[in-house]
This record gives sequence, structure tokens and C-alpha cells, in this order.
Amino acid sequence: MLDIRFVRDNQEAVAQAMRGRAASWDSARFSKLDEARRAAIAQEEALQAQRNTASKAIGQMFAEGKTAEAEVAKEEVRAVNERLEAAARAREAAEAALGELLLNVPNLSAETTPVGAGEEDNPEVRRWGEPPAFGFEARAHWDIGPSLGIIDFERAVKLAKSRFILLGGLGARLERALINFMVDTHASRGYKEWWCPSMANAEALTGTGQLPKFEEDLFKTTEGLYLIPTAEVQLTNIHAHEVLEAADLPLKYCGFTSCFREEAGSAGRDTRGLIRVHQFDKVEMVKYAKPEESFDDLESMVADAENILQLLGLPYRVIELCTGDLGFSAAKTYDLEVWLPSYDGYKEISSCSNCTDFQARRANIKYRDPDSFKGSRLVHTLNGSGLAVGRTMAAILENYQQADGSVKVPDVLVPYMGKVERIEAVQ
Repeated sequence: MLDIRFVRDNQEAVAQAMRGRAASWDSARFSKLDEARRAAIAQEEALQAQRNTASKAIGQMFAEGKTAEAEVAKEEVRAVNERLEAAARAREAAEAALGELLLNVPNLSAETTPVGAGEEDNPEVRRWGEPPAFGFEARAHWDIGPSLGIIDFERAVKLAKSRFILLGGLGARLERALINFMVDTHASRGYKEWWCPSMANAEALTGTGQLPKFEEDLFKTTEGLYLIPTAEVQLTNIHAHEVLEAADLPLKYCGFTSCFREEAGSAGRDTRGLIRVHQFDKVEMVKYAKPEESFDDLESMVADAENILQLLGLPYRVIELCTGDLGFSAAKTYDLEVWLPSYDGYKEISSCSNCTDFQARRANIKYRDPDSFKGSRLVHTLNGSGLAVGRTMAAILENYQQADGSVKVPDVLVPYMGKVERIEAVQ
């Protein structure tokens, strides 16, 4: 959430930033609600002062035996109380409307975020690795998996519906191997592992920005809980309504969870295979950082995600998202895109973002640094996929496929696969 004082004092800058993000912004409505809120607060304060003065006077009247006058004054105080209650209701209504407005406004982009209208304007930062050159006709992972007996799309539909997957045999083992490898690798680089609930309440999802704007993309239970769309929700809200110590920052957390998304706005997109499904596994990274260090922390988080791809030997590229393609809570984002022969191109496998103080303000996460300033400040929160497991499996199946139909297991995964070096069709 944006700082209301900043918005009030920088209306044109906010309007310009929202235009750059292709986001709607009703400046007139904000001003009207803000003025109504401040007017109600001023009226409340004036009425409270009037009541306090009258109450003291009534006490003095009773002390002096002026009972009749005191009773008349008490009636006047009752009238003041009624006006005070009306002013409080007006303030609360204005605050609620103002809060709802701001909860639907995205974060401001960072000064270093490139300006652009959409994904076609995202500049490429670097590439790593060379796409494989096959001496045979390469196949897509949605054909390789079933032929090896490790992915069963049809039975997944029988168990749930389309866009769910069923993994069997070495497919299930490869999923577990990837999860354990990713978590172990991040832990070795200083991330504390957490095992989180797969459901979150509305407050947690509001804290990270999924609610209220993106409710249609979430699976909701009858008890009002939501299946989490990413572990970012839980890892970021671990310290909601807390004040951290500067000496402990940055905090580096990671965790594996299954993620659940309705994908309401993705009809017709990536309908085959493991790329866009309703349930998928992901290892997430989250950082709590000092504001002056957060953009350096973003660069190191990107390096941590790249490290996974490099260890797996998967070709990829890094792109920087422009203003028109940023996610709702992000101020600056890098996407990692892995090479997929089936697309003859790169496909997103990780997104690493600095959300500055946007989520921390919503979730009320602060830190204190007695050596630098008095009181407390909002932390900066960062998040990144490290990585999306299903897409990593798809990339392995396609980039490591062999002419005989088998798939070579990346060397770093062999110990996690029980020393299995090659996935072959079960005879």
C-alpha cells in the first residue's frame, strides 16, 4: 500500500507513475475522501475538546452546589456526544473508502525500472548457456512424460479436472528430487527453511497484495481461508505486526509449498503440459531488508535463483520487467526464463522482485535501528521463485532428452534420484 501522506503531497507524480504502469488512478476521488477524512478528524478533535471543557465545568458546578445548571450542561454534553458519534462514523466511512481505494493501487515503480508498455518492452539483461542442438526431432515434455510413464495427464483429469497433473514412478521421484535439491541449495547460501500452511487467511493475502484485487485467481474454502498461490504469502507474513532488529537484517527465508491458482485470466494460454496448471510445486525465497540495502539484496536473490539453473545446466536468460509489465506489489522485477525447445524460446521460471515498503505497510512489518534513527521504520520485502518445480521438470525433460527417447538426469540430481542417471520407459 502506498503511503497516504506521500500520495497527498505528490498527486501528479502518483498519477504519472500509474500511467506508466497502465493502472487506473482516480485522483479526484482520493482528494475528496482524504478531505472528508481530515475534516471529520478535525471535527472530532474540536468536539472532544468541547466535551472535555464542558465536563470539567460540570464537575465544578456540582462542587459549588449549582445542580440545576450542571444538569442543563449535561444535556448539552449529550448533544455534543451525538455530534461526536456522527463525526466518528463519517471518519470511519471515509477511512474505509480511502483504504479500499489504496488497497487496489499498485506499488510505484523504482527509478531504475525501465519504462515500457508491456512485455515486448522488457530489456534482456544477460544469457547463460547454449540451447541444445539435437541430431533428432526433439519432442515436447507433454509427449516425453507420458511416453516414459512418469506423467499422466488423462488420469489427473479423472481425479480432479483439466490443468492438474499426476506424476508416477520416476516422475514423482524427480519432483521430490528437485524440491530437496532447491531447498538444500538455498539453505547452503544462508536461507532459513520454513514449512508453511497451505492455506492463508484474508489478512495475510491482503498483506502481500493478492487481496482484494486478485481474489478471482484464488481458491477459497467454505471457512473463508484461501489455498495459497505462492509461499511468498506465508513467508512474508511470518513477521506481520512485528518490529524486527536492524542487526538481524536481512532475514533470508525459503520454503517449499504447493501453490494453487484459478488462472482465471489465462483461458487458452499454455493449456498443454506443466507450464500453466492449477496446482504446482514451488520453492520460494523471501527477504526482509533495510531500505538502503534492498536493491543490492534483489541482485543477490537473482543470483541465488540463477545458481539453481546453472547447477542444473539449463540455458536461460534474465530480463528486466518494464513499468507496464510489473506485478502489482513490485517496484522492480527480474524474470528468469529457461529455454524450452517445445516453444523454440524462453519461458519464465522465476520472478524476483523488490516490493520496497509496499507489503510491509500493508502487513505492518517494521524494524528498529537505534544507531541510525529514533523509533522504527518499515522494512523492504523481496520475493523470488527458486524455482517453479513443474517448469523446471519440463525444462529437464526437453533439454536432456536423448535420441532413444530416454532423459538424462542432471548430475546434481543423481544423488537425490537414488543414483538413477537416466529415465527410461518402463518395459
